[in-house]
Amino acid sequence: MIRRYGEPPVKGQRYSHRPGVYAVLLRGRSLLVTHQADPDDEFQLPGGGVDPGEQPLAALHREVFEETGWSMGKPVRLGAFRRFAYMPEYDRWAEKLCTIYLARPLRDLGPPTEPGHTALWMPIEVACDRLDNAGDRAFVRQVASAL
Repeated sequence: MIRRYGEPPVKGQRYSHRPGVYAVLLRGRSLLVTHQADPDDEFQLPGGGVDPGEQPLAALHREVFEETGWSMGKPVRLGAFRRFAYMPEYDRWAEKLCTIYLARPLRDLGPPTEPGHTALWMPIEVACDRLDNAGDRAFVRQVASAL
C-alpha cells in the first residue's frame, strides 16, 4: 500500500490518475528546491508530471531542468506516496502518484525555463519544514536523518 499525504479525497469527486516524479538533490547539506509563486506561493521539490508515453526517468531529467536549470545524475528511487489535489493550472482534480528519487545535482545550465519557478539552495533542515507538500517533507526528513 502506498501512503497518502495531504487531504483525503472529496466524496463524490472524480479524480484522474497523474503520475509524477520528483528529485531530492543534495550538495552537502543543502537541497536544491524550486520556488513557485503562482498559483500558490510554495517551495517544492523539483519535478512534475510524467507525460503520456514518456519514461519516468526522462520526465525527471526534463522536469528538474525546466524548474531549476540544473542537470542531475545517478537518480535512485526512494519511494512513492499519493495525494489528492485540485490542479488549477489544468482545471482538474487528480490523484497524484508521486515517485521520489535521490539524485546528484551536476551542473547549473542556466535559469529555470518554466515560467514562475526560481531555483534556490536551502539547508536540508530548513527544507524539512518549509516544503509545502507533506509527502515531500517526509522524504526529505528521511534523507536528512541518514546524513
